[in-house]
Amino acid sequence: MLKIAYHSLYAHPLPEGHRFPMLKYELIPEQLLHEGVITQDNLFQPESCPKEVVLWTHDEVYYDKLTRQQLTASEQRKIGFPQSPQLTARELVIAQGTIDCCYYAMQYGVSLNVAGGTHHAYADHGEGFCLLNDMAIAANYLLHKEQLHKIIIIDLDVHQGNGTAKLFQHEPRVYTFSMHGAHNYPFHKEVSDLDVPLLDGTDTETYLSLLHTTLPRLLDEVQPAFAFFLSGVDILETDKFGKLKVSIEGCRQRDRFVFRELKKRNIPVAVAMGGGYSPDIRTIVTAHCNTFKEAGEIVG
Repeated sequence: MLKIAYHSLYAHPLPEGHRFPMLKYELIPEQLLHEGVITQDNLFQPESCPKEVVLWTHDEVYYDKLTRQQLTASEQRKIGFPQSPQLTARELVIAQGTIDCCYYAMQYGVSLNVAGGTHHAYADHGEGFCLLNDMAIAANYLLHKEQLHKIIIIDLDVHQGNGTAKLFQHEPRVYTFSMHGAHNYPFHKEVSDLDVPLLDGTDTETYLSLLHTTLPRLLDEVQPAFAFFLSGVDILETDKFGKLKVSIEGCRQRDRFVFRELKKRNIPVAVAMGGGYSPDIRTIVTAHCNTFKEAGEIVG
């Protein structure tokens, strides 16, 4: 069964100007239910991630700033959101949702978080709309609880997973792979285990060719016991910030390829949505829903 993490906090109200990028978190499950792709039985509501688990990844001083609403104005600007108790609560629920997805993925092969993919968050600060790094928190949870020998993070958002790369730069059990825009945010890149920088204007054919030649070889070399997949749809040609020229069908083919390569090797995968900033919200929702549909095809 396809299990999907969704909580009403994912789409909590934000001040004017920040509402649009959050709207997709309401619309994705609604669209999937409307089309009959899923039922309510596919959805589960995660709880809040405990402090002890968060501190396996993030610094306690930073955690306390978040929970006590003590971020400075400069720290809030770097994140891009004004601080609020609801925003912190949301990030803690997202992190737990990704952890929960890991266990559903181990049972069914794949599980998806409607939100997540907060890969710009570092141990001691947030950036780029990311407060806590949900995949890093979940990966560290698996290392602590399941003693996995190797985890791979496949980050195909158009922006480099800089926070994730930095968090695991000295952790050999977690392999970080980021395929992203070379001249896009963040403008200071960290060093992943493998970075594939893409030129502005990279089209569908070039994008998929690079992925097809890179991912199978990587999976065979790394031989991970578990995978995380950050399936950002900001690679689309319609995206306001992406700078690439990938079609919506090309984005869907990307997802299908990742899922098939993982299934071929019996590697369970937890998926988070990441970014998407096309001007038409319907484009964003359609592209994200395609990820769920492709995952559903893999589960069968």
